[in-house]
Amino acid sequence: MDEALLRSLTPSVLTVLVRRGADFAAAEDAVQEALVEALRGRPAGPPRDPKGWLVTVAWRKFLDATRADTARRRREDRADEEPPPGPAPATDDTLQLYFLCAHPSLTPSSAVALTLRAVGGLTTRQIARAYLVPEATMAQRISRAKRTVSGVRFDRPGDVATVLRVLYLVFNEGYSGDVDLAAEAIRLTRQLAASIDHPEVAGLLALMLLHHARRAARTAPDGSLVPLAEQDRGRWDTRLIAEGVGILQTALARDRLGEFQAQAAIAALHADAPTVEETDWVQIVEWYDELAKLTDSPVVLLNRAVAVGEADGPRAGLAALAGLDAALPRHTAVAAYLHERDGDPETAARLYAEAAHRATTLAERDHLTRRAARLNAHRNG
Repeated sequence: MDEALLRSLTPSVLTVLVRRGADFAAAEDAVQEALVEALRGRPAGPPRDPKGWLVTVAWRKFLDATRADTARRRREDRADEEPPPGPAPATDDTLQLYFLCAHPSLTPSSAVALTLRAVGGLTTRQIARAYLVPEATMAQRISRAKRTVSGVRFDRPGDVATVLRVLYLVFNEGYSGDVDLAAEAIRLTRQLAASIDHPEVAGLLALMLLHHARRAARTAPDGSLVPLAEQDRGRWDTRLIAEGVGILQTALARDRLGEFQAQAAIAALHADAPTVEETDWVQIVEWYDELAKLTDSPVVLLNRAVAVGEADGPRAGLAALAGLDAALPRHTAVAAYLHERDGDPETAARLYAEAAHRATTLAERDHLTRRAARLNAHRNG
C-alpha cells in the first residue's frame, strides 16, 4: 500500500483501537505492526478498503499481544471482540485523537510531546528541538508519558490549551520545511475553530494563516532561506493575510488576550507593511511586551531584542540581548545581525560563522555561512 496513504490513516485507526478499550501504548504498538505488515505487501495485492483492513489487522495484533501478556486467558472471548469485516466509516478522527492524547493524567508538556510523537508524525529529535532540550531528555519524557497512560482508558479528553500547543508545534515543523505538516495543522485548527468558540483558537488560526501567507517567499529557487526583510512581498498570499487579519480582529475585540493572539498581532503588523522600511517596529515591540507578560518563553525575549534593535537602534537591541542566555538557539545569529546593523562587520562575520556551526538545519547553516562570507569578502575587498 502507498506509504503516504498509510500515514494519513494512522490517526483514525489508532482512535478505533482506543475506543474499543485498548490502552494507548498497546494500541500504538499494534498499529505500527499493522503498518509494517501493510508495507511488506499482501500476496493478494492492496485491499479495496485500506482503513478497514488496517483496523482489522491492528486489532488482531493488539489481541495477540494481550493474550500473550495474560497467558492466553480468555482467548475465545476476546476473539469475539475482533471487528467484523467490511468497510470502516470514512470519518476523520484526527482532531479527536489530539484531545484524547492530551489526557488529564499527563502534564501539559508530556501530553504535547506524546501527541507530537504518536499522532503528529514528528521525530523525537524534532520535538526536542522545539522544546529546547536534548534528544535523550525528550525520549525519556515520551517514554514516561507512555507508561503513565498505559492501562488508562481514553474516555476523558484533555484541555484545549494543550491541543493548541500541539497544533502550533506541528505547524512550526511543517513551516520550517522539515516535515510538510503546515497545511494539515491549519486544516485541524479550522475544524477546531468551527466546533468551539474560543478566542485563542481564533488567535492560533490567524497566526497560522498569516505565517503561511508568506511561505512561498521564504525560500529562493535554489532552496536557500530568504529573510523577512528581503522577501518579495508581491509573492505573499493577500487572501490568506486578509482572512488572518479578519479573524484576529474579531478575537481581539473580545478582550481576552492570549499568547497566540499576541503573536498573530505581530505577524499582522509585518504583513501590513508594504515595505520593510514601513514596518511599525514600535508597535511590534509593544506587542512583544504584552507577549512577555503572557509567557516565560526566552524565545519571545530574543525576538523582542531584534524588534528593539529595529525600533530604537542596534545598540538598544544589543542591550536587550545582553540579559539573555547566550546558549539560546539563534542567540548568536541575532547578535551577529545587530552587530552588522551597528557597523561592526568583523564581529558580525565571526558571530555568523559561530551561529552557522550551531545551526540545526542545512538551510539555516548555509544562510548564515553566506552572510559571514559576504561580510568577510567586503572587508577584505
